Parts: sequence; structure tokens; C-alpha cells
Amino acid sequence: MDILRTEDLTKVYGKGENEVRALDGVSFTVPEGQMTAIIGPSGSGKSTLLHLIGGVDKPTSGKVFVNGEDVYKQSDKNLAVFRRRHVGLIYQFYNLIPILNVKDNITLPTLMDGRKPDETRLVQLAEKLGIADRLNALPSQLSGGQQQRVSICRALFSNPSLLLADEPTGNLDSKNSREIIELLRMSNKEFRQTMLIITHDEDIALQCDRIIAIEDGRIIRDEVMK
Repeated sequence: MDILRTEDLTKVYGKGENEVRALDGVSFTVPEGQMTAIIGPSGSGKSTLLHLIGGVDKPTSGKVFVNGEDVYKQSDKNLAVFRRRHVGLIYQFYNLIPILNVKDNITLPTLMDGRKPDETRLVQLAEKLGIADRLNALPSQLSGGQQQRVSICRALFSNPSLLLADEPTGNLDSKNSREIIELLRMSNKEFRQTMLIITHDEDIALQCDRIIAIEDGRIIRDEVMK
């Protein structure tokens, strides 16, 4: 089953001489459980692609389907609910709320959705990610690696159909980078979590099941690694 499908996805900024095609007719599918790396130079359209897939930005044309649902046929209100329930987002700079402790940062999207957090799942994920003893700590009391673990836990907590990671190790040292990728790989295998990871790091890309290379807003290579 395909968890993600994009059809002729295009994003244009500006008009006339100032027109920039950040994405130019990108089409691909990602099956359930696949860990896919998106690579390409700066300005190639990687982050734009991730934002369109995640419902953070809207395409100029084209379609995005997640779990068979046309993402951009929904109202803005329903789109916000859809994102919280079906898409997990991991950013380079963690995006944790500084005045909330770890537990509250993880459960906030679920609470915003009007649902009761699953305490058992929270404890299980926190233990697997090595932050079970930090649930009452504030983000400022955590290392960069620990903050990214919290970000991963938050993204996985709602059991999303698709997890999107934008340079998840870009702000970490090599040791923490390796640990974070190992945790993502563990999540992919143990939970059959479908993942799309944007990265500049070739070593990270080579650990994924598939590599899609983008240049000037177009796919130039799509290779299944294993």
C-alpha cells in the first residue's frame, strides 16, 4: 500500500522575470514502511517538497495524497486536524515550547486535537528513545541530542501515517547524529513507520531504503537501495 503519492507537484514563487520554480512537476510514491531519503544541493526544492507534503504550505498545482486522502481538498480547519493525526514532523531545531516540560511538549498536539493522551504509549516511546527520566524537565535543561529525541517522540506519539524529518541531525555533533539516525531506523523497523528524511549527509542517505535526488525542483534520480 502506498502511504504517500504526489502528482505533478509544482510550487512557483513570484511572477514574470522574478518567477522561481521551487518544484517543477514532482511525482512519486512511497509504500508503507519505507524509509526514504531526499537529497540535493541547497535551493534544490527539498524543503519546499517536505512542506507541501506535510500540509504546511500549498502547491501552485499538483496533488498530494497521504493514506489515500487528497491533502489539499480539505478545508484549512480539517487540514490542521489531518496534519496532527497523520503527519509527524521533525525539524532541525527541535521546535519545542520552552515553558512546557518534555511530557507536555510530546502530548500537546494530541491535546490540541481534543483527545486524551495514551499514557502507556508515552512511557513506552520515552523508554525506547532514552528520555523516560526526563519527562518533567524543561527543554533548556536538555542537551541537543535529548531535545531531538523529544522531537522524535512527539512526532511518533500520534502514530502518524507518515513521518517527515527536515535535516534531523543538522544541529547535532557526529555522535548524537549517529544515535538519532539509529533511533529513526529503529522506529522504522519496529513500528513500520513510513519516513521521508531530507538530508545533506550521504552517510545518512545510504542507511535508508531508497534515495530520491532533487535538483532545480525536479527528480533526477530515484534509487532503491535495499
